[in-house]
Amino acid sequence: MKLEGIIAYPITPFKAETQEVDFDALTITLNALLEHQCDAIAPLGSAGESAYLSWQEWQQVAQKSIEVVNHRVPVILGISELTTSMAIQKAQKAEELGADVIMVIPVSYWKLTDQEVYEYYQQIAAATKLPIMVYNNPATSGLDMSPELIVKMFEGIENICMVKDSTGDIQRMHKFHELTQGKLPFYNGCNPLALEAFCAGASGWCTVAPNLLGKLPNLLYQAIKDGDLAQAQNLFYKQLPLLRFIVQGGLPKTVKAGLNELGFNVGAPRKPLQNASLAETNQLMGFIRQATQI
Repeated sequence: MKLEGIIAYPITPFKAETQEVDFDALTITLNALLEHQCDAIAPLGSAGESAYLSWQEWQQVAQKSIEVVNHRVPVILGISELTTSMAIQKAQKAEELGADVIMVIPVSYWKLTDQEVYEYYQQIAAATKLPIMVYNNPATSGLDMSPELIVKMFEGIENICMVKDSTGDIQRMHKFHELTQGKLPFYNGCNPLALEAFCAGASGWCTVAPNLLGKLPNLLYQAIKDGDLAQAQNLFYKQLPLLRFIVQGGLPKTVKAGLNELGFNVGAPRKPLQNASLAETNQLMGFIRQATQI
């Protein structure tokens, strides 16, 4: 499977009073992302507060997301687990529910060796037929996988067929291209790197931005596809202040604050995460207004 374009990350809405998952709000936000011309939907990532959900909630959010998207675009389910056995359980559940791809990131308490990482992916891959996107994000996982290790897994483990890198290091993307003669599709997970990543040949941009910026990320991708670099730069620089702000402020907190202001009623992040302050929310809405005045 070759994914291209804007891979959108939904948040997981919670009810204000009970902090239970709000499936009606989830449906509304997923449909809004599809209206913003996203090319794939990736529930249960960092922005989806996957780390703060119970196993039952993870399954319910996965199932509801797949049902709502209903084959309109591919669904990529996020898996971030300390143990191989739990990652396998989620991978098998993803396949059973009808996901198209799983995005897997090993979460590290003890620092893992390259061999331990390799076997983590190898054992998950052996347990499912689903394509696997390797996800490298040391800021959230505590583990940094080298391009050489990722390429070794791409070449040695059949289901591994793409990589999302969120380090913000453009040299990583050049390395993926060089080490595989362009055969390994790579995806940018660092929002402020969107323009450079596309110029370096990224197949897609994995982003929460469409939640707040509507079709703007897609317009950037279309400009790149059309070879209109001047238009791509123009669109990128409109979005950049917001992209920087949501990364620095933390995705669940900032994206939920923006969605609530835009009328989506998605609740607060799960504790210990806190709501955005009034000052942060005002700043965020200023960036949204600035970006969407085209």
